[in-house]
Amino acid sequence: MLARHIQYFLAVAQHAGFTKAAEALHVSQPALSQQIRQLEESLGAQLFDRSGRKTRLTDAGEVYLRYALRAAQELQQGQRAIHDVGDLSRGSLRIAFTPTFTTYLVGPLMEAFHRRYPNITLSLHEVAQEALERQLLADELDVGIAFDEVHAQDIEATPLLVETLALVVGSQHPLAGERTIGLPALNAESLILLSQAFATREQIDRYFNQHGICPRVVMEANVIGALIEGVRRTTLSTLLPAAIARAHPGLIAIELGPQRLQRTAVLMQRKGVYPSAAARAFREVAEEVASALEASC
Repeated sequence: MLARHIQYFLAVAQHAGFTKAAEALHVSQPALSQQIRQLEESLGAQLFDRSGRKTRLTDAGEVYLRYALRAAQELQQGQRAIHDVGDLSRGSLRIAFTPTFTTYLVGPLMEAFHRRYPNITLSLHEVAQEALERQLLADELDVGIAFDEVHAQDIEATPLLVETLALVVGSQHPLAGERTIGLPALNAESLILLSQAFATREQIDRYFNQHGICPRVVMEANVIGALIEGVRRTTLSTLLPAAIARAHPGLIAIELGPQRLQRTAVLMQRKGVYPSAAARAFREVAEEVASALEASC
């Protein structure tokens, strides 16, 4: 009964009215109204102002909404816990990655996980880190892989690997034969970089500022594939994880020196969340794949 009251309350709050909420819930409006009245009586407070054209939350309703959302999230986690299968003969997992990982980490990780657990359904998403954190907190994701600059306190981050960014060029670039490049030489480069919306670009700009580097940025892209093609087909260069260059023929990674640009990739989960068998298995496989990638560098 408690779960139903919460579900009905949240529906009325979301749709700002009983008619649309009843339609969304596939119940009659009188039945919905009765459930809300029962909830208000049990709480001893009026949750909705029904006097206007739209049904609005009262001050008490606004307070109760915060706790109802939290309770609904916990109930959903409880339902998943009940249906969790420890032997991994079935199950599902919602995973998100920040963009650079999709070019070299996601492939080996999906291969290893599917080979070991073929009956687990994976839902994969590529999102920016701030959106990834919001979705984890909203229980829209089970696991995320991003960087260790975590913004939300309620997210637990486990280190996976240290990623080194390099100057990435195509085979026709004048520096294609070099193994390392000094930072002052970057001032002479014409770059194609990820747009400002990416955490990677923020880290690159900070690195440039720290070392007094002012290269010429002639192109920006919000898709890693466009960045790779731009470097492959022109004499432009970019800064990307060296692992991406190793994973794509025709790209060459030139080590930056003497101060490297490094960052730590982490596996993220919301603190206190029930870790399903699938999530635990994914974490184990991710750590194995990340360790193998680091060893191959």
